Amino acid sequence: MSAIGATESGGVHREAADPADAATKQWLREWLQQGGFEVRVDRIGNLFGLLTWTPGAPYVLLGSHLDSQPAGGRFDGAYGVLAAAHTAARLRDRFRGADAPPPLNIAVVNWFNEEGSRFQPSMMGSAVFTGKLDPDTALDTCDAGGTSVRAALTDIGFAGTDECPELASYAEIHVEQGSFLEQEGRTIGLVESNWAARKYRVSVHGEQSHTGSTPMTQRRDALYGAAKIVTAVRELADEFAEGVLHTSVGQLTVLPNSPVVVAREAQLHLDLRSADLDVLRTADTRLHEVFAQVRERAGVAVSLGTAHAWDIEPYQPAGVRLAEAAVEELGLPHRRMLTLAGHDSTNMKDVVPTVMLFVPSAGGVAHNEFEHTDDADMLAGVDVLTDVADRLCHGEGQP
Repeated sequence: MSAIGATESGGVHREAADPADAATKQWLREWLQQGGFEVRVDRIGNLFGLLTWTPGAPYVLLGSHLDSQPAGGRFDGAYGVLAAAHTAARLRDRFRGADAPPPLNIAVVNWFNEEGSRFQPSMMGSAVFTGKLDPDTALDTCDAGGTSVRAALTDIGFAGTDECPELASYAEIHVEQGSFLEQEGRTIGLVESNWAARKYRVSVHGEQSHTGSTPMTQRRDALYGAAKIVTAVRELADEFAEGVLHTSVGQLTVLPNSPVVVAREAQLHLDLRSADLDVLRTADTRLHEVFAQVRERAGVAVSLGTAHAWDIEPYQPAGVRLAEAAVEELGLPHRRMLTLAGHDSTNMKDVVPTVMLFVPSAGGVAHNEFEHTDDADMLAGVDVLTDVADRLCHGEGQP
């Protein structure tokens, strides 16, 4: 599958609803159909593969995402979808012909636009599924070139109309995107909770002018103001104990972006993340102080809008205990941990009992072509997910 959208350095480039993402979706659809799954596509482009052995019963859903960051890694998200598909196929074979099939069915999902690189916000497909994002608002969202989600899904043939399956629970496995498991020699991470995040769209407005002839004292340089914000945001993390607050500016758009023009506008995508809500609140207050300073020193206007946010919310303890029992039965080294990154499971846990699992990432490298997870760890993860899914299909893990 990693041959689709492959980059020269061994990664993949598959942004939401681009040609490579479309080819990967089609690849998965055909794989599922060949395996006897009923395939459904909902209106936001989430692709489901259903196996039904107890008609009328809800489904245990397993999955992740196949889209990537630009020049991203081939493990992020994609491993979770493949692990889910193989887990469901294993259980299909395990339960085939059983006198008493499990009371709950199983399904696989590829969530649309988890990464949020082409269309914002991230985790769009699961946000629509869980009712956190209005579907029409999502479909009307446009990329930098003005193409809407609605048009993009229509162009690639994944503007679906199918009903979503009724769920009993959800489970997701993902590469850690950190180095705790590798450093400690553990194979499986059991996610207990997530970090909170505040993501902002920041616009800095100045005045377009000539870079040569405009006196320095008369310039209202939006890029200068943006540069002050970028630097301040990085230094904001240093005001707290090490590792307590993560800050970044991941995207910067400059207008008119000409080499001989003082920028009239700069747009930034900024985020703050912490496992401590008091730290996050303090950082947010400091951020607004920074904006006030930039307005005064750079002579620009700064406006702020929320792009995406989530709070610290634990995964259901019963699911963590269920996963822990499965890992211990398999004799694999493990630990309980938090997730610093957002995943579709962070949406799903708010509506159904959810289990989140990690396998190690070599060097903690993520959103990078050189992302890597060893085969042995990936296969062990599928074994754990299979055991977890089996237990969930039999009704275990409910709060």
